[in-house]
Amino acid sequence: MSRQSMISIIVPLHNEAPNIQPLYEELLDAIHNLPYLFEFILIDDGSRDDSAQIARSIAKRDPRLRLLEFARNFGKEAAVSAGLHNCKGDAAVIMDADLQHPPALIPAFISKWRRGYEVVVGLRTYDKRETLLKRGCSALYYKIMQKIAHTKITPHATDFRLLDRSVIEAFNGLPERNRMTRGLIDWLGFKRGYVKFKTRLRMHGEVSYTFTKLIGLAINSMTAYTLLPLRLAGYLGLTILAISAPLGAFILVEKYILHDPLGLQFSGPATLAVIILFLVGVMLACMGLVAMYIAHIHAEVLGRPLYVIRPERMSNDRLEVAE
Repeated sequence: MSRQSMISIIVPLHNEAPNIQPLYEELLDAIHNLPYLFEFILIDDGSRDDSAQIARSIAKRDPRLRLLEFARNFGKEAAVSAGLHNCKGDAAVIMDADLQHPPALIPAFISKWRRGYEVVVGLRTYDKRETLLKRGCSALYYKIMQKIAHTKITPHATDFRLLDRSVIEAFNGLPERNRMTRGLIDWLGFKRGYVKFKTRLRMHGEVSYTFTKLIGLAINSMTAYTLLPLRLAGYLGLTILAISAPLGAFILVEKYILHDPLGLQFSGPATLAVIILFLVGVMLACMGLVAMYIAHIHAEVLGRPLYVIRPERMSNDRLEVAE
């Protein structure tokens, strides 16, 4: 007889006290008729309110709920990683505590997983409530990342996603500390499906991920998933050299060898400016060469595996249980 599969629900908490009980109730409604075992892992990321106490009181009534308490605020990415490190499920659903990620969609995520998708990503649809600035910055970010990133970035993908156990194990083997969870999952690959949803209004409290933090996350992702910023100095230097070297050679021949037959009368400052431009190009080109070595060091320091092999055990057990 096949073992009954377990699904882990991972929820980071940061000052989410008013949302925890409504979230728990909606989770119970969402999983009520599903033929799986469930565990709820709540990670308190240094909350200053009663988030930990409320979660602890629910855990006393429901042994499926576990609370992990951080000693201080380490950030959402660390909280999600802690949940993935400690979950026991054959798959894990990551979601926010503010109910903007609808628990009612969990069956849809699991249905995709049953059909063989190892990563199921929640795609946020267009929301008219968002400011024009936020929508514009988001669109610009994804357009830039799709052009320069060495990892495919899916537009409007969220942290609301399901991961198969094989993906969880691969993720847990990644060593870097300054991380963007969704970017690392995208880097791992695996077979992926998508579930579209519209975010709901936040029930209580204020958003912990401010616009400033989102900008910081975008900058972090650009430096983590593309080496183009390192190479730009080299490209700029080569461009300057391609312009200044022929121009300098032309001035040298026209003025000092042929004695200005064209009557251009290049002045001393103009000649000096071209020489300085040439030297700047040489310096920037050398910086680009150094950047190539830094890029190799960057890749080695990250310590990511050279490749990720999908385990041979596939989801036959979970399919038999779910049918």
